[in-house]
Amino acid sequence: MLYRIPDYYKEFQCIAGACEDTCCAGWQIVIDKRSLRKYREDESGFGRNLQKGIDWKRSVFRQGEGRRCAFLNEDNLCDMYAALGGGALCRTCRLYPRHVEEFEGVREITLSLSCPEVARILLSRTEPVSWKTVEREGDEEFDDFDPFLYSQLLDAREVIRKILQNREDSLEVRRGLVYGLAHDMQKRVNQRELFSCGEVFEKYQRGSAREFVGGKVIRNKKNAEKKFAFAREMFQKLFLLETLKADWRILLLETEQRLYTENSAEEYRVISEEFHAWMSESRIPWEIQKEQLLVYFIDTYFCGAVYDGQILKKVQFADISVLLIEEILKMRWLRNEKMLDMEEITEVVYRYSREVEHSDNNLNKLEDRMPFEHGWYC
Repeated sequence: MLYRIPDYYKEFQCIAGACEDTCCAGWQIVIDKRSLRKYREDESGFGRNLQKGIDWKRSVFRQGEGRRCAFLNEDNLCDMYAALGGGALCRTCRLYPRHVEEFEGVREITLSLSCPEVARILLSRTEPVSWKTVEREGDEEFDDFDPFLYSQLLDAREVIRKILQNREDSLEVRRGLVYGLAHDMQKRVNQRELFSCGEVFEKYQRGSAREFVGGKVIRNKKNAEKKFAFAREMFQKLFLLETLKADWRILLLETEQRLYTENSAEEYRVISEEFHAWMSESRIPWEIQKEQLLVYFIDTYFCGAVYDGQILKKVQFADISVLLIEEILKMRWLRNEKMLDMEEITEVVYRYSREVEHSDNNLNKLEDRMPFEHGWYC
């Protein structure tokens, strides 16, 4: 079995009560069957608290005010951990913020951006991210797994990473190249022409492709109406999702009001240009941070297309997620009288991840509503 982890994986260490938010509130914590048996048989002095703190019918921990786990104390520390040790935690609590994707013979373990400390580590990093691979004994076989499609997706992901991390090109050009590659690869898969995917990978690494996409980016910068309409359309999709925290919806409503309701397409263009100019002059490496976010979403979800064939939608989800995060940051920048700091960027990133990534329903809804033939750069 091959295990893949991002090269910053071992930098993470939970900061527990020092964290500005808690991973033990806002969402339901599902308990695995093995832990449930252990909790049911617990005969320690803490056993009575365990019995009271679990919803046995739903196999979840009960929640109190603010949807806080029954075992989360006022110091944002876990009473169960304090009483019984780390070995008593259920699988969900032991793993978080690790995110596991399973493939035949491969297990990829990433760190979720929904954790403030993970978001801080990734956003503070300036060097390109890479994978580390370790091989261990043991293997798993999957039914209906297409090993050839998976190998093509792996190759595509490496090319996409190479394109996204080529800082000689503008980020707009890199995004356009990745969109084009995914679009053409999707056509090959739909037409069952997987053997020709290599031609697609070569095409989008050529200088001619960069020149073509670069020209398109320049032309599209002049189309304020189209960019405004597309940003508004994509942002409104967030209102269709399940909300984990009520104040998230308030944040969305404020963003919609300040960016789209109060402004024309031309005024929105001016705001966007001023925002990017301010970011480039500040000490915040926003262009590098966007690259890191794009790579994160591609690394986490792209190869999952082996199960549903939705290659282009995986790329669109990554790209539009970064767009939506940036839109919320524009609002915060306007609210702060055109100022922003790293703490606010980190907060918006991990809040977006919590609301979108930690609900399969939300992930599926957002991905399903990606416009098949339309990109932010079109």
